[in-house]
Amino acid sequence: MRPSQRMRDLGVVQHGACILADPARAFDLPAERDEAERVVDELFAAMERIGQVHPFAKGMGIAAPQIGIARAAAVVQPPGDAPAIILLNPRITTRSEEMDEQYEGCLSFFDVRGLVPRPLDITVETTALSGETVTTVYDRGLARLVHHEIDHLDGLLYTARMRTGVDPIPVEEYRQTGRAWVYEGA
Repeated sequence: MRPSQRMRDLGVVQHGACILADPARAFDLPAERDEAERVVDELFAAMERIGQVHPFAKGMGIAAPQIGIARAAAVVQPPGDAPAIILLNPRITTRSEEMDEQYEGCLSFFDVRGLVPRPLDITVETTALSGETVTTVYDRGLARLVHHEIDHLDGLLYTARMRTGVDPIPVEEYRQTGRAWVYEGA
């Protein structure tokens, strides 16, 4: 079974679906708190299903459009035992000029991996369930994971960030499976 078919069977919307190309609708918090909590619960349930069939050594994330919900919510599970990051109405406010390129995969087209340039540091504003704005700085691998999920909420796939002339490679050719991303000086 192809990896993409396995993800489809687990409830992940696949590349080509309109919901993945459209910006997700923001939550009006705290008024839509119950709806936001329901969507986040569905994201955690999807991550649990997916995590049972595929290990993610570099961490993983999933955005609401990937499970068929056009709302601005995503969850990122960092590698190791770190707590999950819930992103509601996330918006990148600053990006470092310093970039790096690493291979990324996507649950919505899991048969390939792509070499994606991303900023090493990003500052993200999210909305708490209470309606307050929360600002967080992410760096390196965590910045990459968070940025990838925010792209989904903006209707972008990682292929939109790849350099011109660089194409995704079949997962079978991708040799770093299970290895952490490497950052100089880390």
